Amino acid sequence: MGSAANANGSQRDLRGFLELLEARGQLRRISAPVDPDLELAAIADRVLGCGGPALLFENVKGSSIPVAVNLLGTLERVLWSMGMERPEELEALGERLALLQQPKPPKGPREAIRFGSVLLDVLKAKPDLDLLPPCRQEVFQGDAVDLDRLPLLRPWPGDAGRIITLGLVITKDPETGTPNVGVYRLQQQSINTMTVHWLSVRGGARHLRKAAALGKPLEIAIAIGVHPLLVMAAATPIPVQLSEWLFAGLYAGEGVRLAKCKTVDLEVPSHSEIVLEGTITPGEELPDGPFGDHMGFYGGVEPSPLVRIQCVTQRRNPTYFTTFSGRPPKEDAMLAIALNRIYTPILRQQIPEIVDFFLPMEGLSYKLAVIAIDKAYPGQAKRAAMAFWSALPQFTYTKFVVVVDQSINIRDPRQVIWAISSLVDPQRDLFVLENTPFDTLDFASEQLGLGGRLAIDATTKMGPERNHPWGEPLQRPADLEARLDERWDELGLADVGQQDPDPALFGYVLEQVLERLQRPT
Repeated sequence: MGSAANANGSQRDLRGFLELLEARGQLRRISAPVDPDLELAAIADRVLGCGGPALLFENVKGSSIPVAVNLLGTLERVLWSMGMERPEELEALGERLALLQQPKPPKGPREAIRFGSVLLDVLKAKPDLDLLPPCRQEVFQGDAVDLDRLPLLRPWPGDAGRIITLGLVITKDPETGTPNVGVYRLQQQSINTMTVHWLSVRGGARHLRKAAALGKPLEIAIAIGVHPLLVMAAATPIPVQLSEWLFAGLYAGEGVRLAKCKTVDLEVPSHSEIVLEGTITPGEELPDGPFGDHMGFYGGVEPSPLVRIQCVTQRRNPTYFTTFSGRPPKEDAMLAIALNRIYTPILRQQIPEIVDFFLPMEGLSYKLAVIAIDKAYPGQAKRAAMAFWSALPQFTYTKFVVVVDQSINIRDPRQVIWAISSLVDPQRDLFVLENTPFDTLDFASEQLGLGGRLAIDATTKMGPERNHPWGEPLQRPADLEARLDERWDELGLADVGQQDPDPALFGYVLEQVLERLQRPT
């Protein structure tokens, strides 16, 4: 599925991806000693903020294990992790996933061939088991388990402790045996215990409720240091009826190589750098948090399930792969930009009038969406906004939806602001839904967990939507524009207009504005 299938096999683990980044000049090794408490994240944050390279800290205080961070800090590196070079390839992947989500009978030979090729992708994506997996090269059990030797980060001064952020958290449905793979934050509580922070709607939380009903502990494994593509797959909540590992295989273009755990009945990626194995006893909880989150604030303290780690397995000389949350830009925001492209064809399948949509990073990757529609009738913008909110689970917490005409470049904030300013009458074109479910990290809500949503119809009005004539939009004849293209060199302007202008030229200084808003009054 996509060119990821053609990637060199050595790139299917974390080490292969690090080699790829280094070969392309996108990995910087840091040999100076660095403290994982606050300092490492602060360094990585500065580098990420200016679009800098991935970092490998080789001398981390308190641990012999190096730390890889900022591997997915640019869209370019996210694409490389998927074996791709151009963002458009992500949409091609999304189109193939859309066929699997709601398959329809092929209308002709061409569609039949296309659908058949997707089914072939599914067969190729079947996971395989490794009998001698690299992740079991070293084993620590019982009293030998010591989480203190791992270089866990504490990213922000107000954080409650050291955390794991990019581990694949694997559980299994106690009734059906179906695995769930998610990316959840874990806080270290002692040398052999952690709390796991997951929302009640997530698969791991559902499995724990089932285990509680059966009066059984829930087995859990945390795979750290996997290929970033597996993190992408685990973080994608697209409702395709496939197993988690098969879905990851579709992302990779080849089956994920798995290994059985040492002490629990679960399977993990065989090339994981480090694997933690443990159990959760239903009802056993400890306070978790506060921690800095993607909203740009500290979250609250919540009682969370306690994980008792009974075994740690790892590769020889492992590398710890991590990230941290906070106000964008951050790595999770880069992942969201890529996922945005993958979602687009799936969204078009459910809401045909949507031509494109965009979740700006500055809108916290999901709080604000801009939708371009092929408008054909009055009221269609409101219909599209309502459909968007219910199309996929990840859009449940989108507060603002701006709907524009398909002629607007939704990735250009200047065009979007022009559409809002020139085509919107607030007393007619704002649509508010009150008291809808919200995530508790959104402190702007009057009541935590309950908030409003706003749709803005910034489309050209038609029919009964307008009660007076509307001026014609300004545009120049196509033949004039073509003639200027031909004369551009003759005019001595060959070096002008060859690249996108600096947004600062037009008064955009977003980072400075956000910093000013954060200052105490």
